[in-house]
Amino acid sequence: MTVSTLTIYGHPRSRASRVYWMAHELGLAFDHVPVSPRNGESRAPDYLAINPNGHVPAIVDGDLVMWESLAINLYLAKKHGGPLAPVTIEEEALAIQWTTWVINEAEGSCTTLIQVQNGVGNHPPDTVNKCKETLQAPLTVLNSTLSKSPYLLGDRFTVADLNVSMSLSPMPRTGFDLSGYPKVMAWLDTCLGRPALQAAQEMAKSAPDT
Repeated sequence: MTVSTLTIYGHPRSRASRVYWMAHELGLAFDHVPVSPRNGESRAPDYLAINPNGHVPAIVDGDLVMWESLAINLYLAKKHGGPLAPVTIEEEALAIQWTTWVINEAEGSCTTLIQVQNGVGNHPPDTVNKCKETLQAPLTVLNSTLSKSPYLLGDRFTVADLNVSMSLSPMPRTGFDLSGYPKVMAWLDTCLGRPALQAAQEMAKSAPDT
C-alpha cells in the first residue's frame, strides 16, 4: 500500500462503497471515519463542516475536501494514475460522459429497485415494473457499446467501468433479468468480481448495521 493523505468519511454499505473500491484498486492507504446517515451522524455539526449536504461519502485529501462518490473516483483516478486512469483527453471525456450517463439514465431506477426489495420508503405497486421499463433503453445502449469492446474505454478496466458497474450493481441483487443484455451481464460479472471490490466489501461485513 502506498502512503496517502486520504481520509474517507462514510459507511461501507452506502455510496461510500464506490470510493473504498477505488482506493483498494489504486492501492491507497486511507483513514476510514465511520459516518452513518441512518443514525443521524451525517447531520452532526462536525460532519456538516465537511459535507454541508449531510450525505456520505466525503473525502479529505490534504487540503482538498470533496463530496459526491463518482466525482471523487474521477479525481482519485486522475491524481494517482495507473491503468484505471484515462490516458488521453478523449478517454477522460468519455469517463466523465459514462459517469454522468449512469447517474442520469440508470442509477435512480436501480436505487429504487433495491429500496423496494428492502422495504424502504413508500412506493406505488407498479414501481418495479416502471423501473424495469425505464432501464431497458440505457441497458440497450450499454449492451451495444460493450458489443464493440470489452470495457467502456476499450480493452482495459477503468474508472468509467468502476463507476458505471457500481451504480448498476443493485440489479443482480434484485433478480433483474439481464439475459436480454448478454454483454452487460458478462461485463457486470467481471467488474463486480474484481478483488479490490471484494476487499471493500469485507469492510461492510464488519461494519455496524446502523
